[in-house]
Amino acid sequence: MLEDLIAERKKKLAALTSAGVLCYPESVPRTHVIGAALEHFVAFAKSKKKISVAGRVTGMRGHGGVTFLDLKDESGSLQAVLKKDELAAFELMRDNLDIGDFLSITGILFITQRGEKSIAAKKVVLATKTIRPIPSEHFGLEEVETRLRQRYLDLMLHPELREMFRMKSRFWNAFRTELIGDGFLEVETPALESTPGGADAEPFVTHHHALDIDLYLRISLELPQKKLLVGGYEKVFELGRIFRNEGIDHEHLQDYTQLEFYWGYAEYNALMTMVEKLYKSVIKSVFGTLKRPWQEKTIDWGKRWPKIEYYDVFKKLVGLDLQTASRDELTAEAVKRGFKSDPKLGRGRLIDLLFKKLVRPTLIQPSFLINPPADIEPLAKRSATLPGRVARFQVVACGTELGKGFSENNDPLDQRARFEEQSRLRDAGDKEAQRLDEDFLEALEYGMPPAAGFGVSERLFAILVDKPARECVFFPTLRPRGEKS
Repeated sequence: MLEDLIAERKKKLAALTSAGVLCYPESVPRTHVIGAALEHFVAFAKSKKKISVAGRVTGMRGHGGVTFLDLKDESGSLQAVLKKDELAAFELMRDNLDIGDFLSITGILFITQRGEKSIAAKKVVLATKTIRPIPSEHFGLEEVETRLRQRYLDLMLHPELREMFRMKSRFWNAFRTELIGDGFLEVETPALESTPGGADAEPFVTHHHALDIDLYLRISLELPQKKLLVGGYEKVFELGRIFRNEGIDHEHLQDYTQLEFYWGYAEYNALMTMVEKLYKSVIKSVFGTLKRPWQEKTIDWGKRWPKIEYYDVFKKLVGLDLQTASRDELTAEAVKRGFKSDPKLGRGRLIDLLFKKLVRPTLIQPSFLINPPADIEPLAKRSATLPGRVARFQVVACGTELGKGFSENNDPLDQRARFEEQSRLRDAGDKEAQRLDEDFLEALEYGMPPAAGFGVSERLFAILVDKPARECVFFPTLRPRGEKS
């Protein structure tokens, strides 16, 4: 039983403490990480120079007066050889160490008769005594909920997972490097807002005690960056957390990282060219190839991305012409297809429902989906040539959206009218409809230059590594242990 294993370890802790061993010292000797010791192994072994390495014990084997330990740190693994005739406290350590403990080993590098690179211990210092055995000792760590809840164990046991998160760091850094190199300024904007805006999503609500006001966690990075364009900046971006109080599935998280950037004097055609180049550069630098596996398919990010007209593909796969389709016709189609159609939904939400159910899943290879109806994008500039549509595109691949950009609406009167329409939809019961933001409208009235903006979330990385979104964050939000829905 786990309780018995913990009790046994506590006895060992007491034995070490009573013998005067510090079980949780402030620091321990460490002259080299294990990777560096292995890299310079021949020179160190030849010189018989003493070095100190430290790490977690991942294996123990004993043969009489000799104990073999596997010692691992972030950079690598090395065998340590402890001999009774060379260590004054050999029996104390041998009898009271456990797999999972952290040690510092000072000694000389050598190769055993079996040809294994090792360190002959001259001094052993306990760095941390563990109370709980690591999972492989008693129950394993296979169930997904357990792995996500105790992520530190998942990381400890699966080096490939640690490498995935290093890759994710390189992924975001590649975007940052590209944008800074292209003259964009990285900015920080508030995570707390009095009016949540920039997306169709339900926000989280919190209370600011000092000001005695309710605030919202931001659902987008958009509107503050547009205010910065009003203020005189022309290229800005932010890489930050956003929060959306919506459902959980393999693509959606409630708090996640998003990149958004805004480019003054650009429009969505120039933005598409930039985004395609940006994605290809990032994917190539992180993965070394532009072809990635996804659900037994090969996704080729290296080909030229085609442009697909929203109205054309919608008519082909749904059977309705969005130039003429009424809300009632859209509702009837949704019901006929077996989808739940809330009577509170406006025309734009119905279009989006049918699109997400019937069209988007068919778009597998990277493409630009362009020129959707204005009903579904209240912040985008209206198309100059296509009535009823907006100058927007989505990056679509693997049956989902993997980025969105558009020419920004900088007409304050049109923007107010579209916010007012969103407000009517909210009053009718659409919780995700956008809110009228007077502060933002006031900023637009001072004048924002023509601009294009783009956003991409960490869903892109999850798709690129072919994993559910929540497995690509260190600590996804879970129901507290023991609580049931």
